[in-house]
Amino acid sequence: MDEVKLIVGNIKKGNIAPIYFLTGEEPYFIDKISEFIEKSILSEEERGFNQVVLYGKDVTVDDVVGNAKRYPMMAERQVVIVKEAQHLSRSIEGLAAYAEQPQPSTVLVVCYKNSKLDKRKKLYKEIQKKGVFFESKKLYENKVADWIKKVLKVKGYGITHKAAELLVEFLGTDLGRIDKELDKLCMMVPKGVEITPEAIELNIGISKDYNNFELKKAVIERDFVKAARIVNYFSQNPKDNPFVLTISLLYSFFIQLLGYHGLKDHSKANVVSSLGVKPFLVPEIQLAAKNYPMRRVSEIVSHLRELDVKGKGVGAGMTQQDLLKELLVRIF
Repeated sequence: MDEVKLIVGNIKKGNIAPIYFLTGEEPYFIDKISEFIEKSILSEEERGFNQVVLYGKDVTVDDVVGNAKRYPMMAERQVVIVKEAQHLSRSIEGLAAYAEQPQPSTVLVVCYKNSKLDKRKKLYKEIQKKGVFFESKKLYENKVADWIKKVLKVKGYGITHKAAELLVEFLGTDLGRIDKELDKLCMMVPKGVEITPEAIELNIGISKDYNNFELKKAVIERDFVKAARIVNYFSQNPKDNPFVLTISLLYSFFIQLLGYHGLKDHSKANVVSSLGVKPFLVPEIQLAAKNYPMRRVSEIVSHLRELDVKGKGVGAGMTQQDLLKELLVRIF
């Protein structure tokens, strides 16, 4: 996000590069930079004659270069945006000659999603000299909740950690999808208010009581009644609560717990640095360690691996309800 802010900040200051090559596995940041350039460099009147959007599957590299070499009409600049440029991957190096001597009055934006540019070749080297090369990387799942907090802070909202984790659990790591849901929330919740799980349940429809976050908590506390109630809800709403997500979250937690048991130093600082967890998560790991000795954790990890395979249809076919029931039996 810092790199995105830097690029946007430079454009706002008038430090506009002739080429922006936006690549990487996370389309969200590529789209945000491209949309900002599309809306901010030219005035509304100038865009009609001086802003062109091309699609990689419909054009060639020669078409891109031809558009980029044109002069603007009654404006200081023209903007040429190439979306889905990954379709030009076989010929993308053909842009190298243009990148060596880009048209000063053109802002060329290349959106090269889910692909990597060969950094050993000329195109990358010329973009580094004359333009901006941005590589959009996927956020690790444990970083997404912090990203949600930052996005909402910019919009003028706060959010509790539990609410942020609830969004990640339900929506996954698709930042574009999360951003759309955050926009919905911001339309429903008064500005300046801290968003809670209750607000998410009311406005998005994610249950604050019946979710993987609460199931993990029940497992940690060895609260079988609560866990069974949640699992029953999951069985009745399988589309909203896929087994693969449940098993993945619990497996990750018990692997983490296995790592905790293997530490000689169980101080909070060492747990944070060794396991890479947030400080506020240490108490729940410590509680789980009391409730699940190391040998038991090893057994549970083995059971979860077996259930993961069954959940993917290997071996005897089982319904989600059966898998969830067996999950509880194996853990408790």
